[in-house]
Amino acid sequence: MVRPLKRLIVNADDFGLTSGVNSAIAACHRGGIVSSTTLMATGSCVEEAVELARQMPGLSVGCHVLLLDGEPVLPVHKVRSLMGPVRSRFRPTLGSLLRAMALGQLDPAEIEAEAAAQMGRLQEFGVRLSHFDSHKHVHMFPSILRPLLRAAAAHGVTAVRNPFEAPGVVTFSAARRSRRLLLRKAQTTVLRGLLRGRWLQAVREAGIATTDGSLGVASTGIMNEARLRAMLQRMPSGTWELVCHPGYNDSGLAAVHTKLRASREVEMRALQSITQQELLEQYGAELAAFDATGERPAGAVNF
Repeated sequence: MVRPLKRLIVNADDFGLTSGVNSAIAACHRGGIVSSTTLMATGSCVEEAVELARQMPGLSVGCHVLLLDGEPVLPVHKVRSLMGPVRSRFRPTLGSLLRAMALGQLDPAEIEAEAAAQMGRLQEFGVRLSHFDSHKHVHMFPSILRPLLRAAAAHGVTAVRNPFEAPGVVTFSAARRSRRLLLRKAQTTVLRGLLRGRWLQAVREAGIATTDGSLGVASTGIMNEARLRAMLQRMPSGTWELVCHPGYNDSGLAAVHTKLRASREVEMRALQSITQQELLEQYGAELAAFDATGERPAGAVNF
């Protein structure tokens, strides 16, 4: 049998955030469409997530590295350059982190140490980490990426999310129907042009594998079934990662800081509307996972 020209990793972020997020990710995996997830080392329900992962050996589990809007694993005095106005927490927003990065205030050694601590904590729980990504995709910036790659290599983590959106999967004509989508489409297009080349070079030099790019980054928070199917229809050949955030909008989610609330249930229903068979027959894509790619030569970039 000839392998399809398209392969899709469906990765659910924020495993461990709440019990409702954990349950939704588990339901989508058992339904056959979510193949991978990334686990938050400091999530309030991380131990529950670890136990669920043990019950689902087919689910690839990575580390969702947190460098903003949360608390560190390491003591605060060891990661002072990463902390925000509330000294027990990281900076609260992506904008505040980027300002600190632009001013040279972030210590690469502290970034590496904190990422290593998060990966190490998950491995201490018995999780076999297949890959990593980061909250708000901050690893797209080279000065943050390189320390994370060093931490990953030290912990035997062999793959990383390519956070750059596949060109053409969200058209500007479709984006005009949503001001938010239009803005995110413009942002992701600009960032891809500015950063992707250096990003791929750093990943290649680190000998860590990645995909051809991502789907769903621009649609975060506004993903529904129609948008998902439109992206799948336009997905290019190669191996891509669908970034998704299923979850139940329950009291547990209300108690944590997140902009993604009602949208999580919409995404969950969208994911559950598509089967592996339909993914293959209608969209020509084989479902894949980060830890199911076989041996890769040293220095490999793509799966």
